[in-house]
Amino acid sequence: MSVMNQLLTSISSSSSALFGQDHLFDIRSKNVLLPATKSWICKCVVTPSVEKTGRGSSLSVIVALSLANSYKTKVSRNENMGKLQAGYLFPEIARRRAAHMLKYPDAQVISLGIGDTTEPIPDVIASAMAKRSNSLATIEGYSGYGAEQGEKLLRATIASTFYANLGIEEDEVFISDGAKSDISRLQVLFGSDVTIAVQDPSYPAYVDSGVIMGQTGQYQNNVGYGNIEYMKCTPENGFFPDLSAVSRTDVIFFCSPNNPTGSAASRDQLSQLVQFAKDNGTIIIYDSAYALYMTDDTPKSIFEIPGAKEVAIEISSFSKYAGFTGVRLGWTVVPRELQFSDGFPVAKDFNRIVCTCFNGASNIAQAGGLACLSPEGLEAMQEVIGFYKENTRIIVETFQSLGFNVYGGKNAPYVWVHFPGQSSWDVFGEILEKTHVVTTPGSGFGPGGEGFIRVSAFGHRANVLEACTRFKKLYK
Repeated sequence: MSVMNQLLTSISSSSSALFGQDHLFDIRSKNVLLPATKSWICKCVVTPSVEKTGRGSSLSVIVALSLANSYKTKVSRNENMGKLQAGYLFPEIARRRAAHMLKYPDAQVISLGIGDTTEPIPDVIASAMAKRSNSLATIEGYSGYGAEQGEKLLRATIASTFYANLGIEEDEVFISDGAKSDISRLQVLFGSDVTIAVQDPSYPAYVDSGVIMGQTGQYQNNVGYGNIEYMKCTPENGFFPDLSAVSRTDVIFFCSPNNPTGSAASRDQLSQLVQFAKDNGTIIIYDSAYALYMTDDTPKSIFEIPGAKEVAIEISSFSKYAGFTGVRLGWTVVPRELQFSDGFPVAKDFNRIVCTCFNGASNIAQAGGLACLSPEGLEAMQEVIGFYKENTRIIVETFQSLGFNVYGGKNAPYVWVHFPGQSSWDVFGEILEKTHVVTTPGSGFGPGGEGFIRVSAFGHRANVLEACTRFKKLYK
């Protein structure tokens, strides 16, 4: 075989990994046609592999895209982007999964890693979106730009459904395209000069958005980013930080039930957090994206705690309740009582950020949100949540039967499994290699996640059962 033929064969077999494709089912080698343009060229460098195989010497292919004329602008790169570690956690997992699927093209790979919903959107909700979509094809039903803050009826319905008797009014509710988007908008609101604290471990978007904004120092292995207060949440402290050991910061990101540990803060613990914020003049950004998974009397909103409206913002989402991870719809509550140090209302500045950076959530998605909050929609969402909670029970019982210390799973769709003394990425790799199941390494959620993996309950029941069978074979 000529060198050119070998090169084309190698490019064909490696294309998915090289260009970031992430297909679950059809992952066999395919020829890839790169679009021809005048501004880009593809440079391929072929080097003989040191390793020999039964089929002879293999070839390693390095593909780099570069500007044909190597022109560079005079614009400096945002130096904060250079602080970020590798890729964002979940795309990195997807990259490793894609490489694994190339290595084992016939394997049935099961994903219990990224927290993406798998069950269909309930018909009562999907039908409402279809109706709104179809109405856009009529003169009477068409609408263009809507209010950046969201449709008035949806804002009022969220206030009455989730914050009844808590004193939250519709004009304090801002509709968004998901909680993750509003995390970044809130970071823009507060700017680069604030200091932040996060639970450790916690959802990586809190930290990464702060890095991009310039709120942090450089990253140190096993320590994290400078200028971030990592509030240790461990089995020993019940996954609630020792606030007496936490330094004052301007902003605290706090998620309950927590992603990834699955733990939920009690009423007493949240009362401590609110008082800590008041004592320090701090603002809490409270992420309640999994609140409906709680079945006990644990607070579902920070605003159940007296005084919280003076120190807290709450973000939430329909994603994990109604299967809206692709539809994109959430909300943020900014109470009118919340003020900056100069007395200016935080809500007014957030409104300006929203009006500047956002044209409002999709009117079709908002129709779905209203359907979610109808009596039939609320019942349908509880059925979806119940399905995932049963998946969680199955996963928890599997790891417990194998002798592992298992946390979470009661009030959240995540199971936090301890592998003491082991690297999270090593455990992730072993599970993927030997069972073809994708999990999430705990260290991706912060230094405090080292030695743990997160197993997501978002999956079809048959896949969850099959994954648990493979876990038992691996760790029996």
